[in-house]
Amino acid sequence: MLARKGLLPDGFLLTRLAEDQNQPSRFRSRSQRARFITKTGSCNVAHKNIREQGRFLQDVFTTMVDLKWQHSLLIFTSAFLCSWMLFAMVWWLLAFAHGDLEPRDPEGEPGRVPCVTAIHSFTSAFLFSIEVQVTIGFGGRMVTEECPLAITVLIVQNILGLIINAVMLGCVFMKTAQANRRAETLIFSRNAVIAPRNGRPTFMFRVGDLRKSMIISATVQLQVIRRTVTAEGEVIPVCQLDIQVENPLRSNGIFLVSPLIISHTIERGSPLYELSAQSLASDDLEIIVILEGVVETTGITMQARTSYTPEEILWGRRFVSIMTEEDGRYSVDYSKFGNTVPVRMSSLSSKELDQTRGVQDGAADPQPQGWGLVRAGRGGFRRGGRASDSSAPQPWYAQSEKEVEKNNGQKKKVQLEVIGQIEQEGLGEMSD
Repeated sequence: MLARKGLLPDGFLLTRLAEDQNQPSRFRSRSQRARFITKTGSCNVAHKNIREQGRFLQDVFTTMVDLKWQHSLLIFTSAFLCSWMLFAMVWWLLAFAHGDLEPRDPEGEPGRVPCVTAIHSFTSAFLFSIEVQVTIGFGGRMVTEECPLAITVLIVQNILGLIINAVMLGCVFMKTAQANRRAETLIFSRNAVIAPRNGRPTFMFRVGDLRKSMIISATVQLQVIRRTVTAEGEVIPVCQLDIQVENPLRSNGIFLVSPLIISHTIERGSPLYELSAQSLASDDLEIIVILEGVVETTGITMQARTSYTPEEILWGRRFVSIMTEEDGRYSVDYSKFGNTVPVRMSSLSSKELDQTRGVQDGAADPQPQGWGLVRAGRGGFRRGGRASDSSAPQPWYAQSEKEVEKNNGQKKKVQLEVIGQIEQEGLGEMSD
């Protein structure tokens, strides 16, 4: 199922509701537990008893951008209304001091030239203040050369109005162009799975991008949040431990042109090394996923986050394939984005499996399975062979030299340089 709100296909809505109804009651009681990162990526942390509130005023712009929309719009409107009202009072005082508000006989002699024409009350002064600051210019009111102070007030109001416009419009632009908006089209699977891959238990989840514009230099980072106790008895309520990611490209960087399954092999040194099917239901942990990258269209660095609690980690299941080739192009079926199928898997932890196989804690980590790779002198590479029966890892070939026949019929011995090693039986031979 899709992790973000509004992206769940209608065809799977009733299925999802039925699955939720069939969940055991212990899952419902555990779902009330607070989590560090919500499924939508927001941090579920409340900051209380902050005494140094003045630090937020030292960075007013960031504070205004971080405010909610209703608060930002309230400040936006109040700033303009206050500035208009302030300068309306200034214009009214100028007209009052110059005598422009005194009633005049329309049939009598013309009086002196006013500072601002057509100002007869505070309402007309307020309208003139709006015309000056937003540069409407209806033409009925204007500043004359009679009062130099009025010209100075006109300049000050224009400069202040430009500053207010720049700050407020900048805040609105930053709020609409925030990087987390791009994260809304990055989706994570609702559940993570633990299934065997290459003979080892592997933690996996799926991530995808709904937009055609790509995320440049995308990287994935995994962390485990759990409560730990040190050897000295110190309790660390939120201990963050990094998890090594083994995605299909064998690095933290991913090419997110299509949905990918990000995996972590559970082996010695992994924070999940002692996790079993029984302990998963009672373990107090949370696995946080952080995807970072640069938006291709805007160049803004973005970050998408989600997390998986024990009840959202499925033991002994694997994601189904959602990519097919149709009419010469690849097609992705997002209706199966979070679908899983059961697989045969032991309920023991990786530590218990290693102890069952005879791997002790002090022994060296076994080498990953795979074909050894050798280089013959300056020639090309060869791949294939069998592992040695000895306990120590051996190269796939038995001899350290190889006879090569030259064009003139003579034979020459060439040293073989070991590039890779394997240690398990059962790998077949491959030809050059």
